[in-house]
Amino acid sequence: MVRAGLTPERLTLAGAELADEAGFDQVTLSALARQFDVKVASLYAHLKNSQELKTRIALFALAELADLVAAAVAGRAGKDALVAFANAYRDYARAHPGRYDAARLRLDPATAAASAGVRHARMTRAILRGYDLAEPDQTHAVRMLGSVFHGYVSLEAAGGFSHTAVDSEESWAWTLESLDAMLRHHNRDRGRTPSRPPTPEPTG
Repeated sequence: MVRAGLTPERLTLAGAELADEAGFDQVTLSALARQFDVKVASLYAHLKNSQELKTRIALFALAELADLVAAAVAGRAGKDALVAFANAYRDYARAHPGRYDAARLRLDPATAAASAGVRHARMTRAILRGYDLAEPDQTHAVRMLGSVFHGYVSLEAAGGFSHTAVDSEESWAWTLESLDAMLRHHNRDRGRTPSRPPTPEPTG
């Protein structure tokens, strides 16, 4: 029997909230059943299993984050767009740690291709076009930004920056400044011809 008021969408949202509260790895149909005070069997009318629930939460988180990033970077370009993108990403990870972890869930190729993950990639490349990067450098840069942002917010969430006097906000700003400088000067540095040593003056 279908429990009145329960829908896949409502269960997905409840699962996302549970992920933020208890951790994404704690999200199961059993945990949701306890939350709604129903038997697990009641949820099978809406979801096949816990894996489907986690996939739904991942897709929900990817779409939610994509909307926030799109709003943040709208009308911006260059460094302003890069900083807005990075801040939206970090803010989401800090406000919704469980959903952020869900967004990292590995999806099957067909599901991934139909997800908002594609929007994330397109927005990243749109920002990088402002730095005039050609392939394969643009793809390298996409991977670099993803690695830096994910690495920073993950270490920050784990308390990795809480043991020194330098504030993590200061380091975050320094990181973004450095990324912008590197991207702006990348083409110029690669195209620069190494200077030759001066020819010695004749003697005697």
